Amino acid sequence: MSLPRSASSPRTDLLTQGAACGALLCLVTVLLGAAFPALRLQAAARIEVLRSSAALPAWLAGEFEDAHGYATRPDGTALVFDRRRHRVYAVDPARTAVRPLVEIGYEAGRVLRPTAFHVADSGDFIVADAPGRQPRVSVFQGNGQVLNTFSVAASEAPRVTIDNVVFNGIAAARYTGTTVLLNQPERGVLVSEYSVTGAVQRQFGLLRRTGFEADPDVHLAFNTALPLPTPDGGVYVVFLAGPPAFRKYSATGTLEFERTIQGREIDPIVMAMPTTWRRRSVDDVSFPVVVPTVRTAAVDRQGRLWVALPSSHVYVFDGDGEKVRTLQLAGAGVITPSSMWFARDGRLLVTPGLYEFVP
Repeated sequence: MSLPRSASSPRTDLLTQGAACGALLCLVTVLLGAAFPALRLQAAARIEVLRSSAALPAWLAGEFEDAHGYATRPDGTALVFDRRRHRVYAVDPARTAVRPLVEIGYEAGRVLRPTAFHVADSGDFIVADAPGRQPRVSVFQGNGQVLNTFSVAASEAPRVTIDNVVFNGIAAARYTGTTVLLNQPERGVLVSEYSVTGAVQRQFGLLRRTGFEADPDVHLAFNTALPLPTPDGGVYVVFLAGPPAFRKYSATGTLEFERTIQGREIDPIVMAMPTTWRRRSVDDVSFPVVVPTVRTAAVDRQGRLWVALPSSHVYVFDGDGEKVRTLQLAGAGVITPSSMWFARDGRLLVTPGLYEFVP
């Protein structure tokens, strides 16, 4: 017996419903089709490209072998730290001439095997080095005259390898203009603050848990960090290896907050982190080869934290530790910063390339 026209079989109902769903899917695709390119553009646009506004002339930049620090004095003179040549140079305000400001050597007022360079607002600066494998910090006036040199009871053992250069706590030295901040996890603290005469003023910051406490070398590597002074007198501590994160401490050394650094740009780096590390030896010292998850960082004049990743991306965090920008720095090409420094007028000075940016 045949079914009436108004009736249908279960099979017919399924076919009808499938056709209706297909039509609805097509309609949704048509309605949203125009939106998909916009969404893709929006995803691409979330990464800003900040192009350089100026740079040291190429014929002057060619004078340096390994420019690893770039800053300016209040009079407009540029300071360039050449790590490979063990020197600090001055470039006149007109950017027409280069002259050595600090020379290579063991003696006080000279540097040998330097690892850190940082300039205060006044133009005075510090260089951390280790002649004879004895860590020391030299404090200089902006004109290159040494104010003081003091030894640091710190381990020179390598912890993190950045660009085939080993990095330890003294290599994280930062100058506030009146004191020197060092990262000394081997002492059980993240930050040690020294006077310019070499006296310890205070220590603060508990080491973070790493899960590798049974392996002291890896545990210390994961607590290797940059102590960055902030405009309000506080300190950011940015971890260079292990799970990417940073902390903010108040002017009194009290922990204000801790943030994990997250983003699609850093995801591949985090997922590629090993659980065991091969070892190598330098000067008869064996250490695990721990690569960075963060290359460098700096604090701008508004107190925002800029964190440079190995992927060439830079994350910017506001005073509450929230990410507000994702960008790449472009000069002749995309730059993977090895150092960043903010001038009084807010300009960002970057190596390699000796570029300037207007954030």
